[in-house]
Amino acid sequence: MGKTNPLIVKYKNQWYDLTEFAHKHPGGKNSLTGLHEKDMAERFDRAPGHSNAAKYLMKEYKIKTETKQNGHSLNGHTKVIANGGLQNGTKPTSNGLHTKKAQGDTTGTAANGDVAHLTDDSMEHLVDWSKPMLMQIYNLGEKYGEWVNKPVDRELRLFGPSWVENLTRTPWWIVPGFWIPAILYIIVEHGAHQLAIGRGYNSPSESFRTVHLYLHLVIGALAWTLLEYSLHRWVFHLDPKGNRILQTFHFLIHGQHHKVPFDPHRLVFPVPPAILLTTLFYQPVYYAFPYPRLTLAGGLIGYLIYDMIHYYLHYGSPAGGHLYHMKRYHYSHHFVHHDQGYGISSDFWDKLFGTRIILRKLKYLLKW
Repeated sequence: MGKTNPLIVKYKNQWYDLTEFAHKHPGGKNSLTGLHEKDMAERFDRAPGHSNAAKYLMKEYKIKTETKQNGHSLNGHTKVIANGGLQNGTKPTSNGLHTKKAQGDTTGTAANGDVAHLTDDSMEHLVDWSKPMLMQIYNLGEKYGEWVNKPVDRELRLFGPSWVENLTRTPWWIVPGFWIPAILYIIVEHGAHQLAIGRGYNSPSESFRTVHLYLHLVIGALAWTLLEYSLHRWVFHLDPKGNRILQTFHFLIHGQHHKVPFDPHRLVFPVPPAILLTTLFYQPVYYAFPYPRLTLAGGLIGYLIYDMIHYYLHYGSPAGGHLYHMKRYHYSHHFVHHDQGYGISSDFWDKLFGTRIILRKLKYLLKW
């Protein structure tokens, strides 16, 4: 990979370091072209209205310029330089603060002496990002609904014990690495055998030469798309209605993703709870379908496609077609329409249930 070009911009007399954000920008990195070390106010204000969530996220990249150093005034002349740092030795860190602070300045300093991850005029003072987050959700009370839908660009720690925390953080490749062999095992060792008995074949191998095996896999995959929509709409986006226990549950299963949408280890579903849910969902499948093992395998194929698409929508760079549409669609769900656009792999069920997001037509192709 080539070197990332610095992108330091000015907006309303404040500097922002968008270098690491450019490829995540929902409006495409090409809409930020030519803005390095320039005032972006005209382009920002001319663009279609940025949502409150987008404006809140922008605070994450604010550069905290120092006005004093060793007791001497810098007269407001601290200036961003081309390498992404600042003159006088101040350099922005990933959290928008600096590695070098004026003497006597304790703004943003935690009790342990570390620089806290704070943004001006934000709600992040309600929680302590240096501590596990899950047990803090209970204390947010009525502020939870507003806080969770104001995104930040950070990595999140849910639990204190590392062995528990590691079960909730999943690199994308773990999902296909586990589920592809599992799906093949279910099809070969169970599904084909079940079909052979049911249709009177001489051996399970004959099942692979008939359309029935593949038909039931497709049925399972299609059933998953409805389950995907239903879970996202009615479970992941349940309204806690001020119930603090439900708020904690909501944050655990989905709220965390809306709070930290760019955390690369919280974009796919962890394997342990996925196994538990698979076991639970298999019970109704067993009674509802004639060859439940094949239907289950098809559903898992649908799930695997969904999870890989979801990761790609956040970190991929589609140049057109269905995935390009779904990336814009999903970002709109994250930053504008939290109560619409529940489809990830497609917007089919959104159309059917009246929750489809109508995307604005663009004059140019977005690039990430």
